[in-house]
Amino acid sequence: MIFDKNTAKKTAELLLSIKAIKLQPDEPFTWASGWNSPIYCDNRVTLSYVPIRNYIRENLVKIISDKYGKPDVIAGVATGAIAIGVLVAQEMGLPFIYIRPEPKKHGRKNQIEGHLDKSQNVVVVEDLISTGKSSLNAVKALKDIDVTVKGMVAIFNYGFDIAEDNFKKANVELTTLSNYESLLEQAMDSHYINEKYRTTLSDWRKNPSEWNHTKTESKN
Repeated sequence: MIFDKNTAKKTAELLLSIKAIKLQPDEPFTWASGWNSPIYCDNRVTLSYVPIRNYIRENLVKIISDKYGKPDVIAGVATGAIAIGVLVAQEMGLPFIYIRPEPKKHGRKNQIEGHLDKSQNVVVVEDLISTGKSSLNAVKALKDIDVTVKGMVAIFNYGFDIAEDNFKKANVELTTLSNYESLLEQAMDSHYINEKYRTTLSDWRKNPSEWNHTKTESKN
């Protein structure tokens, strides 16, 4: 779920303004999964824009403080959420760790990097939620060593049904700054897209794995 409607639309506005989110129904992207997609989100771009980076940091801290108080540790999911996770931890005066997709093949073969004690309370920071698979893999790594995961916060959520199901099954609370519905509302309000584009973007979200590109009328 989103934390606040106004924050969700403002976050979407900022992400669109710096092209951290690109909407291209007529020139779809191909994701690593092989899906064709009219949207691409790269929240790492926000790190290059100080006011936007600060806005995201401050509001993620607000979510964590309001929902969980002050946890013992902030955890970032590698690699996209490491930087923003560090900023959140610094703001809250907390230790930081990050979780790899899998243990390293060499050295100490760590999957979790940084110092962490059993029974500590952790909030996980993520940059983007699609299916939730990689995010929940990080949560599992923490739970496997008997760490208490209070919840997860993220910048943006596509809102796929599969992600909602995955988080419910894992019993992990997810709160995001913005989501797909807020993005489309903001894109319409700012005339970034027209109604035909909105329909195309909405149709994609219903069944992204099977979506086929059909050229739409120009947004201008």
